[in-house]
Amino acid sequence: MEKIVVREKEEPPSAERSERSGSDNDEKPPSTGIAVQAINPAIQGHQQALSNSYLLKTPKSIKISIPPHHQGIVGKKTLEFKKKYFPGVTRFEWNDWRWQLKHRITSAAGLSRFMTLWDQEIEAMTGDGKQFPVSITPFYVSLIAGSMPDYPLRMSVVPTCSELVVSPLDRIDPLEEHHDSPCDGLVHRYPDRVLFLATDFCSTYCRYCTRSRIVGRDDHFMSTIDRWEKAVAYIEEHTEVRDVLISGGDPLTLSTERLEWLISRIRRIQHVEIIRMGTKAPVVLPQRITKQLCAMLKKYHPLLMSIHFTHPDELTPETVEACGRLADAGIPLGSQTVLLKGVNDSVDVMKKLMQGLLKARVKPYYLYQCDPVVGTSHFRTTVEKGIEIISGLQGHTTGYAVPTFVVDAPGGGGKIPVYANRVAGRQGSDLLLTNYEGKVYSYPDPEGRLGSM
Repeated sequence: MEKIVVREKEEPPSAERSERSGSDNDEKPPSTGIAVQAINPAIQGHQQALSNSYLLKTPKSIKISIPPHHQGIVGKKTLEFKKKYFPGVTRFEWNDWRWQLKHRITSAAGLSRFMTLWDQEIEAMTGDGKQFPVSITPFYVSLIAGSMPDYPLRMSVVPTCSELVVSPLDRIDPLEEHHDSPCDGLVHRYPDRVLFLATDFCSTYCRYCTRSRIVGRDDHFMSTIDRWEKAVAYIEEHTEVRDVLISGGDPLTLSTERLEWLISRIRRIQHVEIIRMGTKAPVVLPQRITKQLCAMLKKYHPLLMSIHFTHPDELTPETVEACGRLADAGIPLGSQTVLLKGVNDSVDVMKKLMQGLLKARVKPYYLYQCDPVVGTSHFRTTVEKGIEIISGLQGHTTGYAVPTFVVDAPGGGGKIPVYANRVAGRQGSDLLLTNYEGKVYSYPDPEGRLGSM
């Protein structure tokens, strides 16, 4: 008797599938039409992932009951939201990242279903169309539904008229990335690493986006294979490049198929040692972090990931599960957080976020001073505020929970770490240092000059 196995029908691979549709085969529901095929004992590919209980010694024609498809976590708040506003949507559909992308909220009319919009929000979304566009996944809307206008998560994704105020200090491209761009979508600013802008699309648009000049403009020029090939060719020619950061837009909005094409192509370059990815998908689109995606990423180590977090309320059960999947795939996770006035500019909020990130297996990496992008002056704090927050973390929580505070210097100067001055001076041959409690201690440093007037 031959062994048989239940197989789901597979779609043929296509490099031309849209990143918006995300039309790969990630975690599809079981097919209603079951295909049963005789196979050899040596089972390969995705069939190896099937449980031994699926391998049956039976006749070739048989009816087999398939266990329910894994549907993932849905947090209590989000579940209540889904039941109220999307009662006809199945849990499987809700947990399908492609469904989330397809049903993004992109207008004042759409948002008004879930919250009472402030006049300034309505005006910002119904203007002349020149503003940075709006896009929010249904999942992330579930976190802000019914909130007040000053709720931090709402402030970070829902526009207000403050975006229409252009400060004399604002710049369209404050980091002047275009000056260090040898070809479309590639930035080579630092000696041994490059920034690879793989797409101009995000599932959710942050109102303080550094790349608002290109992100969300529906140009689609960034994710073409031809453009990618030119950028890869540049990396191949420059042997000093050992580190490639894939960002955008959000590269995790690409289909797994297209993303693997890019990662595998870069991994074949012998002098590239490290591949990194920058994303906010685990926070705004946690459904994207499927087992299939993690299995694919795991093949291309060393691969690291920086995840954009803004506020502790983003540490939802769905996001924690997504981070756990990535960590279980052996991917080191770091956080990147932008300091925003009225959103996260206090020691208490930042401490709660950073400690929560460690519990979610994410190492706090960078705290950024908000870049002077056009229309973001209402979000910017003083640099002193960032130093104050870091000082409020150091010594008061584990060092693992203390990110590096940096200013990404306008004009293309790169990231510059900014620290509190802990040097209090010198006393004879001793260096005087101030600890986290404000107390001064001496360190024997007879040959040193640090602290001298």
